[in-house]
Amino acid sequence: MPLVDLPLEKLVTYEGRNPRPEDFDAYWERAIAEMKALDPQIELRPSEFQVPYAECFDLYFTGVKGARIYAKYVRPKQSTSPHPAVVQFHGYSGSSGDWSDKIQYAALGYSFFSMDCRGQGGLSEDAGGVKGTTLRGHIVRGLDDHPDQLLFRDIFLDTAQLAGIAMNMPEVDAERVGVIGGSQGGALTIACAALEPRVKRLAPMYPFLSDYKRVWEMDLAKDAYQELKDFFRRHDPQHKREDEIFTKLGYIDIQYLADRIQGEVMMAVGLIDTVCPPSTQFAAYNKIKAKKSYELYPDYGHEGLPGFSDKTIQFMLGL
Repeated sequence: MPLVDLPLEKLVTYEGRNPRPEDFDAYWERAIAEMKALDPQIELRPSEFQVPYAECFDLYFTGVKGARIYAKYVRPKQSTSPHPAVVQFHGYSGSSGDWSDKIQYAALGYSFFSMDCRGQGGLSEDAGGVKGTTLRGHIVRGLDDHPDQLLFRDIFLDTAQLAGIAMNMPEVDAERVGVIGGSQGGALTIACAALEPRVKRLAPMYPFLSDYKRVWEMDLAKDAYQELKDFFRRHDPQHKREDEIFTKLGYIDIQYLADRIQGEVMMAVGLIDTVCPPSTQFAAYNKIKAKKSYELYPDYGHEGLPGFSDKTIQFMLGL
């Protein structure tokens, strides 16, 4: 097996490099309080896409800072009692995608929610002064402002808010809700379960947005992390603000949210991942105190991991 990061025996004890802000817990308690004070103004519209055994809806709600957030919602037609639900998050700059990969859970008798991240490739708004998409630059958005203006703070809150909305649906059993996603979606899976601790099971795949300083030190601030390098080159070319910048990024570093998770975790890692290095993923995994396991793919990087979708469905059948 080629080695692009630490050997496995060191990965399983690695604790991360990025600094943790001193007021991290207070920061997120304040953010959660802001989210819970919102009137979400939930709207359900029947979608043009429908299948015989499920109902498909376009779901809209209002998140922090007034942004309207979009999610696809699929529920089984023949359910007579509250049933489990799964919430899905997509990769960086993408969207919730097609309906066709959502309806498989309805066939199992589950409801399914899939969110568009604000300002990326779908229909959710970025309310930062303009309507419509902003697509990239979301990691560094807000670095020159108050930490409450970090865009991923708001996206993390959107995930928890959607999970809470799912739990409050009369057809959903609030104690049987799971969360899934890969890359950015894997990071949001961890953030969601941390900020909405009622999430029962979560299956993140090679999570993004973890241990930024480690990414930088490995010279992997490219691909999905390219904006880190661009930010330094344009706004701090001599790295005079390096400590300040990485500390501020610590507010949106999933490794420091991971210890809040209460649900059971199954995480997938490709050991030759050069987009989200394995050590950054284990920095988060190793801080999880709940029941957890990982699925290793020694010869795989940031790509489809054979069998993990099937493992995820089997895992979610335990809700």
